[in-house]
Amino acid sequence: MSIQEAISPIEKQSAEVYIEHSPHDEQDGLPEAGTPERLLAEKKLVRRLDMRLLPTIVVIYIMNYIDRNGVTTARLQGMEQDLKITDVQYATVIAILYASYCPAQIPSNMILNIVTRPSWYIGGCVVLWGLTSALTGITRNFGGILACRVFIGLPEAAFYPGAMYLLSRWYTKKELAFRSAILYAGLLISNAFGALIAAGILSGMEGKRGIRAWRWLFYIEGSITITVGFISMWTLPDYPNNTRWLSAFDRRLAQARLADDAGEADKDNPEDSAWNGLILALKDPIVLIFAVMTTAQLLGLSFVNFFPTLTQTLGFSTTITLLLAAPPWIVASIACCASAWHADRTGERFFHIVVWWWGVILGFIISLSTMSIGGRYVSLFLMACGYCGFAMNLVWVSNAVPRPPAKRAAAMGIVNGCGNIGNLIGSYTWKAAWGPKYHQSMAISLAALVVSTLLSLVIRQMLLRENRRLDADEKRVMEGADRHRVEEAARLEGITFEQAMERRKGFRYLY
Repeated sequence: MSIQEAISPIEKQSAEVYIEHSPHDEQDGLPEAGTPERLLAEKKLVRRLDMRLLPTIVVIYIMNYIDRNGVTTARLQGMEQDLKITDVQYATVIAILYASYCPAQIPSNMILNIVTRPSWYIGGCVVLWGLTSALTGITRNFGGILACRVFIGLPEAAFYPGAMYLLSRWYTKKELAFRSAILYAGLLISNAFGALIAAGILSGMEGKRGIRAWRWLFYIEGSITITVGFISMWTLPDYPNNTRWLSAFDRRLAQARLADDAGEADKDNPEDSAWNGLILALKDPIVLIFAVMTTAQLLGLSFVNFFPTLTQTLGFSTTITLLLAAPPWIVASIACCASAWHADRTGERFFHIVVWWWGVILGFIISLSTMSIGGRYVSLFLMACGYCGFAMNLVWVSNAVPRPPAKRAAAMGIVNGCGNIGNLIGSYTWKAAWGPKYHQSMAISLAALVVSTLLSLVIRQMLLRENRRLDADEKRVMEGADRHRVEEAARLEGITFEQAMERRKGFRYLY
């Protein structure tokens, strides 16, 4: 049966809406997969995406973490004293963000899978959290800053899992790790740039116009974020089927290459609603294990919210402390991109994630063993590089839960949303009373990283077992395919349904 016969009239109409064709597309179609012409066309498309999408999300992520961690640097210049908040109240200020940030990620990603213009949705959320960040500067007491932290968590919840989902709608599984690392490098660089920007503002703006420097910090950083948000509405792409600044040929090519990557079109069927995607994700044991593993991982990496405080234990002034906090994150950014580049080349996931956690564990051991300035500063480099592992986290989720997109979106929201509970718990494990050694804090974080390593090993073994089943039973591959998505993949490539099913046999999970 030909592909035209296989698709019902309703499906044909849906498909016509999903792909915009030009006369050139209908006449010539796409170059055959694997040919020099096809590889060249894909290379040009990816390069264009890289030049527009990646810089935008990196800049947004830099501002995301600068805004989120503004309170950690403002603390060094008298914020606690001005607002008359205690050490426990400060920990609550850190933690309360995650009370809104964590649960909001799941519905946000579900909404993102429904909306047709993710550029507007993400850009609008950036503007909202920038505005909330700026308003933090006018707070006068504990209740005021607590309210700002609650409300900044809601729009921020849209960005990281949303950006990762958007990347998964454009890049193949062998391209995704490096691009996600570039995105996550924005977070790591933000810890460096944020410290440098804060050093300049806190040292040069004290008392200007009668305003404390820590308040200027929020005003300036929030204003920058609002500007970035409006610009991103224009620079970000939407989805492969409706991005305005791509030709019809490129839109079709973008969808075809993803269909070829997984053997199925990257689209939802009519029954794949956002709610059904959530149910599918919750029923999948591997998604729940990912969620628990990420919780333990982020508890182990929760030092990030106290990094300036840990750097201050070296015994230098506020300005020198902030300057010393930057190099570890610059090194971590480089290491993150190098690790992800190699992960894309090899297709390996487990060791490219957990080896960095083992480096953090080594850093904790060094800090537990010595209070020397050199030893402690080296440990800060090892700790910062631990986030190279987390940068691969949602990439692995995307590889393990590829279709349907509604399930993938929900899974990424669940994993990152539940996982950030680890950050909430971690807000209370770095008590000032345990400083300057923070031995108890490091022991808790070390144990959490051991747990996350064991759970990652469980995930790896589950995927290995599933691949062995696929190797042994081709029928299992065929039964696991969704007919509608395979038909769409065939139509995109201009091949028969049977040929598309043959290609589907090559699908395997990355572990």
